[in-house]
Amino acid sequence: MNRVPGTPVRRRRPWAGALVSALALALPLVGAGQASAADVNNAKNAGFEAGLSNWTCSANSGTVVSSPVHGGTAALRATPAGQDNARCTQTVAVKPNSTYELSGWVRGGYAYLGVTGTGTTDVSTWTPDSGSWKRLSTNFTTGSSTTSVTVYTHGWYGQAAYHVDDLSVFGPDGGGGGDPEPTVPGTPGGLSVSGTTPSSVSLAWNTVSGATGYTVYRDGTKVTAVSGTSATVTGLAADTSYSFRVAATNAAGESPKSAAVTARTKQKDDGGGGGDLPKHAVTGYWQNFDNGAAVQRLSDVQDAYDIIAVAFADATGTPGAVTFNLDSAGLDGYTVDQFKADVRAKQAAGKKVIISVGGEKGTVAVNDSASATNFAESVYALMREYGFDGVDIDLENGLDPTHMTQALRSLSAKAGPSMILTMAPQTIDMQSTSGSYFRTALNVKDILTVVNMQYYNSGSMLGCDGKVYSQGSVDFLTALACIQLEGGLDPSQVGLGLPASTRGAGSGYVSPAVVNNALDCLTRGTGCGTFKPSRTYPSLRGAMTWSTNWDATAGNAWSGAVGPHVHALP
Repeated sequence: MNRVPGTPVRRRRPWAGALVSALALALPLVGAGQASAADVNNAKNAGFEAGLSNWTCSANSGTVVSSPVHGGTAALRATPAGQDNARCTQTVAVKPNSTYELSGWVRGGYAYLGVTGTGTTDVSTWTPDSGSWKRLSTNFTTGSSTTSVTVYTHGWYGQAAYHVDDLSVFGPDGGGGGDPEPTVPGTPGGLSVSGTTPSSVSLAWNTVSGATGYTVYRDGTKVTAVSGTSATVTGLAADTSYSFRVAATNAAGESPKSAAVTARTKQKDDGGGGGDLPKHAVTGYWQNFDNGAAVQRLSDVQDAYDIIAVAFADATGTPGAVTFNLDSAGLDGYTVDQFKADVRAKQAAGKKVIISVGGEKGTVAVNDSASATNFAESVYALMREYGFDGVDIDLENGLDPTHMTQALRSLSAKAGPSMILTMAPQTIDMQSTSGSYFRTALNVKDILTVVNMQYYNSGSMLGCDGKVYSQGSVDFLTALACIQLEGGLDPSQVGLGLPASTRGAGSGYVSPAVVNNALDCLTRGTGCGTFKPSRTYPSLRGAMTWSTNWDATAGNAWSGAVGPHVHALP
């Protein structure tokens, strides 16, 4: 979300067209066939356990860290800066006329993995930013005289640091001497149930040395695979007992399964969070700062808004923890006591007031169990101090689905079923159910109120029909919303997020009439552009805007038109 007038919420990514092309192609991984018994990992120091030995990183961009790691005790962290994309390389000995699989585990910012000098076709693969470890894999064939290749990783200019671990160039022995192959890991211990809902069970277990992942079994059937030591199994029946076991995995195979634990889901309740929220709701962000938009007190927020997201909570020196600092000076002397009284008054009028975490400049990171606990405890403390009804997740610099799920479930357990939980991901975050934001939303579906994706400051993106759409049109709104509606979210958990005026975002503003046409297209099948959804979604939650302040600056044109329209949806 934007703190500066006339500037985008985040820097517009000039390579958006490239992203769309890559997403549209969705190139499958090509199998290398049956591995030979003589095949080895030809990469040296593939897990960075020996520091940067055998690796060279541009502009001193690489370093070895002890956390996060995928396997062992070390991983590479490389940070792009200026015109340097943090390229790290290793020369690997290979055999001519041979096929190899190049793979590695990555997380953090945009990460690329590739190979040059193959003597045939050089290849590469990549992934957008990810809050959890993700395996990249591709294959290449060497030429008739090729005896070495250069393997590389790199990030993207100006983006966050990326991590790499457990890299492999697997194929015939090139004679250069690689790392010894792993052995099958031991059996996980300490399996326990960390939480239950009517439709899910959360599990945790101890780390196993040498493991690169874990497989979770429900009643003997594999249900999910994760890289960390916790998982949430969803899609379960209410008030039902299940048995769970977990096994550790790496390239050598899978360990014996752990001892079983039994968990019983809770009795069925009303589903996602939201309490007495209207069937169709309008969300607006209220700015706790002055950036040129109309300065408002909470009492000034227009009546059309059902959910008021206070922007933003602030990070503290404790990982994962947040606090809230009212900008009294920037808000013309607005006091904390006045703010708290206004929260209560809005709630008495039937509104929900929540605290938003993140924004363009947000630096909150929830990437391990400790920070997840800190997040839940600190947000709950703010809910008690200020009377907030819940929390909004607007983290625009990466999200770890495993630990954010842990944090939100812990917060929900403290706050109860009436807690409001909203999210405001970017368009790229919701292109696929495998994305970290989308996965988090599905993980907490039973306590989730609404996802208001930001349909602005975006390049062209794919719709659910596989076609490319540009922002600023009815089709962009409806075709992208369709991905969420058909990807596992309930229609009541989907909202359309747009700027309230041309000054509220760098790009992507559409008139209230376009917003209303998109709402009608999705709920009634009318007002559509060239894209027409295969079915309608009458229970669509509604719309969101950045911000109530920019709305007021523009004479309340957005809330005056979109608000009544949302409330009149079927």
